[in-house]
Amino acid sequence: MATDTDSKKQKARLALILRTGRLRIWFYYPATRHYCYLSEAGDYEREYNPSEFAKQFYREDLEKMRSIIFDICDGKQDSAKATLRSSAKKESECNHYEVSISVVSRGDNGLPTSLMGIQHDVTEEYRRQEKTRQLLLRYHTIFNSSMLDMLYYDKNGVLSDINERACAAFNVKSREQVLDGSFLLENNPFYSQIPLEQMTNTLTGSIINFTKFVEKKYRLDEFQLTGKMYYESTINPIRNEQGELEGVYMSGRDITEMVNSYHRQQAGVKKLQQGTDSIKEYIANIDYALSVSGVQLVNYYPKSYTFELINRETHKRLHMSQLRCIRLATMRFRRTVNSALNRMDHLTKRGIVQAIEIEIRDKKGRQIWLLFNMVPMLNAQGEVERYFGTYRDITDMVETEQRLAIETKKAQETEVLKQAFLTNMSYEIRTPLNNIIGYAGLFTSHHEESDEPFFMEQIKHSTSELLLLVNDILYISRLEANMEEYKTETVDFSTRFEEICLNGLSTINQGVKPVIVQPYNKLVVDIDTNHLEIIIQRLCNLSCLMTTQGSISISYEYHRGELTVRFDDTGIGFAPEVMPHVFDHFTRNIRGGLIGSGLDLPIVQLLAHQMGGNIEIQSEYAKGTSTWVSIPCTASVIEKKRTEV
Repeated sequence: MATDTDSKKQKARLALILRTGRLRIWFYYPATRHYCYLSEAGDYEREYNPSEFAKQFYREDLEKMRSIIFDICDGKQDSAKATLRSSAKKESECNHYEVSISVVSRGDNGLPTSLMGIQHDVTEEYRRQEKTRQLLLRYHTIFNSSMLDMLYYDKNGVLSDINERACAAFNVKSREQVLDGSFLLENNPFYSQIPLEQMTNTLTGSIINFTKFVEKKYRLDEFQLTGKMYYESTINPIRNEQGELEGVYMSGRDITEMVNSYHRQQAGVKKLQQGTDSIKEYIANIDYALSVSGVQLVNYYPKSYTFELINRETHKRLHMSQLRCIRLATMRFRRTVNSALNRMDHLTKRGIVQAIEIEIRDKKGRQIWLLFNMVPMLNAQGEVERYFGTYRDITDMVETEQRLAIETKKAQETEVLKQAFLTNMSYEIRTPLNNIIGYAGLFTSHHEESDEPFFMEQIKHSTSELLLLVNDILYISRLEANMEEYKTETVDFSTRFEEICLNGLSTINQGVKPVIVQPYNKLVVDIDTNHLEIIIQRLCNLSCLMTTQGSISISYEYHRGELTVRFDDTGIGFAPEVMPHVFDHFTRNIRGGLIGSGLDLPIVQLLAHQMGGNIEIQSEYAKGTSTWVSIPCTASVIEKKRTEV
């Protein structure tokens, strides 16, 4: 009875051990090659032949274990261990076992007759180890292949691991150089100021100037670190459940090149902005210059035969056909416009500059002139796509050029007249001078004493002519230079008229009747009497020279703010071919003689014009001449004589 009780206790103890240790025991019998499992109750289960036993495990694992069993059976070894995996469809579903095989009994020949296998289920340990292995593999993969610098310090602040990227960043030639246990966290310039125990999860950005870390513990000479480095990193301290530091994991990257690139980029952006501002200012200046000069933009598209005018102020676009462009030009420029359009239609690569007069008139009633300047715009293949250009109103410039041409022509004509005047003046001066010199020379030659009075008279006459001519030349030069001053005065012209006429007619020829017509009892006017007197006297003298018989009649009339003096004579008059030149300097009559002094009529004309008046002459050769001089003035008293019936 006691024996059964002890047996049950032993079996119960065995069952507890097997369950707790996740163990199973089996026996192998070399003679039959059968396997037999021992149950938790300590009884033998049924035997398994090799094929049945093999179904529980992976074939390759079982073959390895059988090889071990055969070696033990052959006496090659006494015990051994093997690993087995249970057969399963997936690797993740199989169990893992460690089997310890040993000899239980031997025969007389010393060879084993039975073997015992203790099969330990290590599935959980294996999976835990596999998970750890995977984590370590993943860690090392990430650690070594990361695009970041990776460093790991243990709880004592000793550098335990560093990846290749971090080595390259800090000029570490090999990992063994810093993983010998001598490189501490306090030796790292980036983290030396942070106490190890106070480290927390932190994202940092540092600017390290290596020249300031001169102590040997930093080993900067060894790593040849100089200058300045910009570095950003993440500090991740690892703590256990009790909060105790296990290690510090750090990741970071050298952003010096990025920062320098950013600085260069900012400098480039600044330069670009400056360039943009300069371009904007340049464009603004061009735009201002265009707006001030009245320049507008224009495009011509050969493919559509369209002319496009762009208003810079309103940005409106006016599209015109070729026909409309041609008809817009004046008649004399339509052929020119057509020629320019044809050249652009044939895609000429030469610029086109053309001034055109158009039918539209400006506010002053002038026909507008436009200056077009067109240049070809080429595509990537060098073909003309369109023509771009400008146009502006040059009406004022054209008008100025036309006036300049007229004035130039007048100046040229004046120069010709001046040369003719100087030529004639030279001739007219030499004539009396030659007379004076000739008669003076007769005094030194043999002559009759009775001829001397005649010589003296001729010298005196020539001297008077010369003096009169010089005075006239000086006076007309003064008039042409607008140097003569005019002053009006209030005068009763009726009282002065007859006296002025008589002075002018003092050289009248015998047989010529002077007629002075006085139509007013009183005529008080504001007029320049002195210059009017010069005009009247010169015209009287001229009539006296040209009239040898008949009469000379002088009269005046005030009408509508003008005083008109009329001269009528029955003298020789002017031939038709002479009439267009009567106001030219030193004009000669049909017989070759001077008209008066040669300067009388030019002087009278200049005086009349500068006083605001005018002079007109009508003449018929061999019958007489009529002259009218009109001077504007204001009359304050008008008392006209009554006409007797």
